[in-house]
Amino acid sequence: MTRRFTDLELLWTVPYGRADGVRDLTARVPGTLRSAVEDVVLAALRRPPCVVSFSGGRDSSTVLAVATTLARREGLPLPVPVTNTFPRVPSSDEGRWQELVVRHLGLREWTRLRFTDELDVGGPVAQDTLRRLGVCAPFNLHFHAPIAALAAGGSLLTGVGGDELFSPVARLTPYRLLSRAWRVDRRTARTAALDLAPRPLRVRRCLRRVDLRYGWIRPDALRRLRTDLARWEATEPLSWERTVRHRVWPGRRLQMHREGLDRLGALHDAAVENPFCAPSVLAATATDWGRVGPRGRTRELRAQFGDLLPADLVERSTKSSFNAAFWSGPARAWARGWTGDGLGPTLAGLVDVEALHREWSSDDPDPHSFSLLHTALLASAPQR
Repeated sequence: MTRRFTDLELLWTVPYGRADGVRDLTARVPGTLRSAVEDVVLAALRRPPCVVSFSGGRDSSTVLAVATTLARREGLPLPVPVTNTFPRVPSSDEGRWQELVVRHLGLREWTRLRFTDELDVGGPVAQDTLRRLGVCAPFNLHFHAPIAALAAGGSLLTGVGGDELFSPVARLTPYRLLSRAWRVDRRTARTAALDLAPRPLRVRRCLRRVDLRYGWIRPDALRRLRTDLARWEATEPLSWERTVRHRVWPGRRLQMHREGLDRLGALHDAAVENPFCAPSVLAATATDWGRVGPRGRTRELRAQFGDLLPADLVERSTKSSFNAAFWSGPARAWARGWTGDGLGPTLAGLVDVEALHREWSSDDPDPHSFSLLHTALLASAPQR
């Protein structure tokens, strides 16, 4: 089943809610994060060439380190890190971190692809992906297309899913207080009481917190979107384990991201594995970490993978930005001549076309508008 954006999701580029046809993770899987990740990575290594989408961030670096260690231990071909580089976009430069990891792992083969505007959201790679797969989540799915091509006939490993795996649960305060993970004071006690409030009150609280300031969404549509999101947020369980099993895994965001990568890999006969959001990994961590969940990304990475990675990498707090690479020329040129066509009658009624055109005329438009751009761009593309 191919999942598509709803109209409200297209307005801000993010899927939300529960995916149809996806069962909760009910199995209690023994083991640790590391052992579960190793099982997923090992399956990819056994289908060479095994390519790792390697940005130099902590998640992709961890996947590369696990893959390298397992390949040597099992006598399998070493994984090949592949990195997209943008010499004209300084904010995307992760060269120091990438070299630190590759040198630490003793890898001799490392493919660095150089791009100028080819991976722009309106560039040739994005347009080809749109024609072949339609408008997908995430909006930057095409970023992996050149890497997937190098994995043809083999497997592609990514670090996708780390944000979901290591994120805390908003309503976790009562369990943290019971586990003595937090100091009890007036503020935390009040937060715990609000977390235990009846659902209608939580919906009202979530409505106040949902901050969507996108000028291109018409007021009526924005109210509908905010209400939908508040209702979805109010369904979050109290415990981290239940959240992973009954909300994160069956959530549309995770499922659509996984599906998009799977479909992209299939175009190149490459099997895609995302260890940090594999069902076996999520189930194992739900069992192991329980109600309170992870103790923070840095602490868990240090505990589980610290022997495989440079200490500086594990402790880093910075992150690169690829926004300028996604808005580097082609999309801006196309948007300059856009007259509002291509959204279809339903979306056109939800969007302030003039405000959207102003957004796309800026030097740094909000990426939350890029699925609308892809919708209009695909509709204007010549049929082949």
